Amino acid sequence: MPSFRPIACCGWPVLLLLALPLASDPGPARKVGEIVPTASMSVPRSGHTATLLQDGTVLVAGGMLRNGDFTRTSETYDPRTNKFSPAGDMLVGRAGAAAAVLPSGRVLIVGGWRITDDAETYDPQTRSFHSAGRMTERRARPTATLLPDNTVLITGGEIDPDTLASTPSAEVFDERTGKFARVGGMHIGRSMHTATLLQDGRVLVAGGGTGREQVTDTAEIYDPGSRTFSQVGKMLKPRYKHTAVLLGDGTVLVAGGSDERDWRGAYDSAEIFDPRSGKFTLLTGRMDSGRFKLPPEAVRTAGGATLIFGGAPGGVLFDEHSSGFVSVPGTSETERFYPTATALQDGRILLAGGYPKHSDAATALAWLYISRRP
Repeated sequence: MPSFRPIACCGWPVLLLLALPLASDPGPARKVGEIVPTASMSVPRSGHTATLLQDGTVLVAGGMLRNGDFTRTSETYDPRTNKFSPAGDMLVGRAGAAAAVLPSGRVLIVGGWRITDDAETYDPQTRSFHSAGRMTERRARPTATLLPDNTVLITGGEIDPDTLASTPSAEVFDERTGKFARVGGMHIGRSMHTATLLQDGRVLVAGGGTGREQVTDTAEIYDPGSRTFSQVGKMLKPRYKHTAVLLGDGTVLVAGGSDERDWRGAYDSAEIFDPRSGKFTLLTGRMDSGRFKLPPEAVRTAGGATLIFGGAPGGVLFDEHSSGFVSVPGTSETERFYPTATALQDGRILLAGGYPKHSDAATALAWLYISRRP
């Protein structure tokens, strides 16, 4: 039986980062980079999407200007010039959407608040958005994962703004047919969860909010062959609004997030999922502070470490070899919630947007994580 723990409120905005003290012993081999300002976006955003395109630029789309004020605007970031340029308007204003690059190079964007089943694609050639039809269900804060067969798996999402109930349903989008199709559902409804593509082509789905004042510690795996989900071992803590990433050894790092207390329950802990055993192990190393409202996918640096940022001033690096965290020097005027993090082709990481703790107004500021050369 799935287990639940209460949670306080389900938000959607975005997060960001800064710089600060040491979280744990960095180890002699760790190379810590720094976070530096770059050009600002044309529009303040939180809860937006930021997707690396095939030409090396980044599409930044949608988000919230402030609570409930969703934007249709988009822009692209060019790492060669370090500048943002307008890229046309989406068909639907949305925050808490999910995005995935399709085999053609177009970007699929689905769901988001206000809870919608609308889907659209961005065409980099024409710099314009086009309708991709409708999903089989309305979803806010779902996940979208490109599978090895070039279809996109879409899981969960919030479906009721009053009860904050989440759906267990899942579906796939096939660019060849332009259609959405239901697949076997998850064992539990969840939103603000994570979905991580494993080395064998399956997808680990972990945590999430299940309803008002409910967070789950359950996890399950989607098998593209059978198009079904199977339950695996539970996390050591119930988490939502956390982040996850596939590590070099095939395990998955799940970090931060919060429990039912939301703002008062942010975690500084992390755990590792091993697909071979189907179990989670709690790490002894901890981040420099509790962090939640993180990008759902953490970003690995050019050196193989993992950058986690948002929910607290500064960012932290995780080294899978030492299982330790170290704080990253950097700049920002305050902590940010629900920013985006996008690995660039040149090894830098673009960090953009977010909103501060004591205001719902998003920022247009952006930063770059730059690895320190050996």
